[in-house]
Amino acid sequence: MSDSIMQLQLLQQNLQQYMMQKQQVQQEILELDSALKELPSSTQTYKIVGKLMISKNKESLIKDLEERKKVLDTRKVTIEQQEETLKKSITDLQKDAIPEKKIK
Repeated sequence: MSDSIMQLQLLQQNLQQYMMQKQQVQQEILELDSALKELPSSTQTYKIVGKLMISKNKESLIKDLEERKKVLDTRKVTIEQQEETLKKSITDLQKDAIPEKKIK
């Protein structure tokens, strides 16, 4: 039974890591959305590379940001699927590791 509890704790830690990853991805998506909203009205556009800010063509920058957003959206979906799989595994393991008390 202690193996089941250890496995349950490991699954819960993994779930927590996925939730943190999803939060980071969501934050980056929000930042990209904000940048994509502001770019059309900008006269000069720049891209940050490391510690440098480099002038870049607006259309090219928009394309780069849209591609990055697409990648992040896909990553978010993948993380959510992994979360759901882990949640199901945790629920199943809890049922096995912590038997319900029988009412007489």
